[in-house]
Amino acid sequence: MGNSSGVDRRKYRRIETDQVISFAPVDARDLLGVSRDVSSGGIRFEAVGCEIEMNEILRVTFSIGQQTVVAIGRVAWATELDPLTLDVGIEFVEIDPAAVELLDEVTAIEVA
Repeated sequence: MGNSSGVDRRKYRRIETDQVISFAPVDARDLLGVSRDVSSGGIRFEAVGCEIEMNEILRVTFSIGQQTVVAIGRVAWATELDPLTLDVGIEFVEIDPAAVELLDEVTAIEVA
């Protein structure tokens, strides 16, 4: 369901992106996806040809500028875009505080 009032209720500002990321259950091999936006609270990405369950814990690896970030997150939602592609939202549960600070700085620049 969309937000009919037009008010953005998101807790964190998003940075639009289209970089290749990796993700995996915490103790499994990495799979590839394409990030669509990222914030200090989580990341949205597209995954092709895999099954992802709600509340599953995943490790995601992505870049912020020149810095590589590895974070642990919980699948907050997943929407089927087509029979092979999922749009996935991850809420970070473990991320380096320096990466959060960098994301906050980048989102402040993007908005300005």
